[in-house]
Amino acid sequence: MTHTSLAPHLNFRGQAREVLSFYRSVLGGDLALVTYGDAQAAQDPAQTDEILFGQLTSPGGLVVMAYDVQRGLAYDQGVNSLYLSLRCATAEEVQTFWAGLREGAEIEQDLGPSGWSPLYGKLRDRFGVVWVIDLIVP
Repeated sequence: MTHTSLAPHLNFRGQAREVLSFYRSVLGGDLALVTYGDAQAAQDPAQTDEILFGQLTSPGGLVVMAYDVQRGLAYDQGVNSLYLSLRCATAEEVQTFWAGLREGAEIEQDLGPSGWSPLYGKLRDRFGVVWVIDLIVP
């Protein structure tokens, strides 16, 4: 049997490097970035330094991918089309990630108890991505 994984892949218009760098500052980990120029795939010279492939892998195995949509393709970030659910094993992890992600964010549900978790919060980060963060109840 092979190992299969699923990772959120976020699409932006010129912000992928900034987004993944910010998430790395909050979540830690290794960042892999390939620009359109690196891959000789820029159809528009203005996109040469934008991200064709970006991936953050945290020490705990969390993977977030992002790229900058090609200039010739339509782009609409949408509303409520995707949430990133960050499920944590400790309250300390929840509070640490919440503190980092809330910088410049719009808080949709402040951190506190919910019907399924003693610690839950929801925010739209400064890049428009919605994160739901909670403490896993065993």
